[in-house]
Amino acid sequence: MRKYSSNIKVLALSALSFCLFACNDDFMDRPPKDDIVSENFWNTETDLELYLNGMYRIYARGHNQDPYVAPLNFRGSHIAYGDAFSDNAVRSGQNVNVRLTNAYTVPLNDSYNGWSWGDLRRVNYFLTNYDRAPITEDKKKAYAAEAYFFKAWDYFKKVQIFSDVPWLSRDLNIDSEELYAPRDSRELVMDSVLFCINRAIEWFPEVTTPNSVGRINKDMAQFLKARICLNEGTFRKYHTELNLQNTAAMWLEEAAKSADYLIKSGRYKLFDNGNKDSYWALFAQFDAEIRSNPEAILGVEYSFDNKIGNDLLRYYDQNNHMGICAQKSLVDEYLCEDGRPIYLSGSKGNYDANPLFEGYGKWSELNNRDPRMSQTICKPGEYITIWNRNTGVYGIKENGITYPNLKYLGSEQSGYRFIKHWKPDLVNYQRASGSTQSAIEFRYAEALLMYAEAKCELGTISQNDIDITINALRQRAGFDFDKYPTARLDMGNIPADPRLDAVYREKLDYTVSPLLREIRRERRIEMAQEDLRYWDLMRWKAAGLLTVPMRGVKFTEEVQELYSGDYNNGVVDPETGIRETAVTAIVNKDVFLDEEGFIILHPKSTNIQSGTLPWSDYRYYWPVPKGELLLNTNLLQTEGWEDK
Repeated sequence: MRKYSSNIKVLALSALSFCLFACNDDFMDRPPKDDIVSENFWNTETDLELYLNGMYRIYARGHNQDPYVAPLNFRGSHIAYGDAFSDNAVRSGQNVNVRLTNAYTVPLNDSYNGWSWGDLRRVNYFLTNYDRAPITEDKKKAYAAEAYFFKAWDYFKKVQIFSDVPWLSRDLNIDSEELYAPRDSRELVMDSVLFCINRAIEWFPEVTTPNSVGRINKDMAQFLKARICLNEGTFRKYHTELNLQNTAAMWLEEAAKSADYLIKSGRYKLFDNGNKDSYWALFAQFDAEIRSNPEAILGVEYSFDNKIGNDLLRYYDQNNHMGICAQKSLVDEYLCEDGRPIYLSGSKGNYDANPLFEGYGKWSELNNRDPRMSQTICKPGEYITIWNRNTGVYGIKENGITYPNLKYLGSEQSGYRFIKHWKPDLVNYQRASGSTQSAIEFRYAEALLMYAEAKCELGTISQNDIDITINALRQRAGFDFDKYPTARLDMGNIPADPRLDAVYREKLDYTVSPLLREIRRERRIEMAQEDLRYWDLMRWKAAGLLTVPMRGVKFTEEVQELYSGDYNNGVVDPETGIRETAVTAIVNKDVFLDEEGFIILHPKSTNIQSGTLPWSDYRYYWPVPKGELLLNTNLLQTEGWEDK
């Protein structure tokens, strides 16, 4: 995306343009007509560029803290924190966000649930006026393509949230009939979205040299199209209540085509720094490093010198802002080093474990697993647990080990602390909101996963497709195919997973084939903590997985001793000489356990029972704010929310 700090004049004029249009963000309440803008603004190519600059931060928000992210209403990096509203992670604090429970009620106004139209109004205003600029048709089309890209992205998000929404093809006046229009059907809106993204692809010039932090381009549009079409194809396939199953294949075919376009372009590849931590290092880049990252298709670059930064690193380290930690549900899904799951056969209560699986103990379950596990979830004795944020010194000998805070009000209550997106960088840590940590909005790995999933859903996937996608991701992660041939996914010899299959049978109302199970697993693992999991569950009609009990580490006798209080100020292991520090956590006071000894997450939340979220299917579609229904009597409330 565009680097906002590149020119002071650009910043100033972009800010002016934004202010002119941001004063009132209600539903198309006022046409954005200021004399300076409407009469004197559309005269040069620079005018078009400056206008669109204001759109970049709105749609490719990166690690920016503001505004609140709809519809789940949280601040901070949507990339790093979005999974807290899924079965991958939980937030710190006593209570679960009410928006994750059946206790959520319809708001009076937008209240950050997504029914906001000001940004779309700005895009439509551009599309109404851009043709006035006296420049070549090719240049005008290139800028219009950016606007069509943003319009497609905006409406895609709205459909994800509400399904049926009004389609607005132009900017409106206060007396426009469309202000009182009903919601258009999902079919009509998504056909229009497809037109917009196809128009963007058609009008963008060919990409010769990829630049993830440059202007929106054809490759980014192809990526967005793949994401849109995969979402729509799978949503239509599994949400049979829409009666659109017979149209799902077309969307899946389009998703596969766009992903294939990126694969065959040869312009992108998986990031590899030559070390065993390539996956972790991919998300811990600063300043201009992202420019040379071959995996980044759309990125956000920050600059301390130009006062364009974020606060992710500091808050992420302190875990006092949006402190999140992983759930056992995610941990259990990681394969072992041999490409097979933790349990190979048997049934609940009588599983036969993979010989590589060391069971639950003092974080022993993290050993011998998919290499991405240790680069996503921090095993005590590594990464953030051996870093001194005051001195910047990094090392186990120098600092000892600081164990997670397991108290139910603590920021690490599950015991599984994330370290994806974290780096021991004292300079950026001390900068607070001036950190220059890069963000990747679109990355090549997701394009590979979208291709594999679309082809699998269509029933046309081949072993070669698996090799260039799933197996390529595993190889980059660090799986050793020579030592463990089963680590390479073979369509003809897919390992059984009795535990996960049992979860699917209990929580889903359809059967998941072994191959699709592995593709979904790969997506969950590879894209963990990148704000995709909640939306994956929605499109797969798999929200039942949210009701898997939220659990943390097993509080074994060994772990209980560590948290007995004796280790508050650290205890030096006589054999290793390493100091181990853990805050007191007493059973039935600070931590609460289930019948198997696993920590119950959010044990005292007023919104859930025994760490288990409720779910009702009406929540697949979010409600329209009550105030909008009063203003426009032609709008109907989303089914199931009428009395909420």
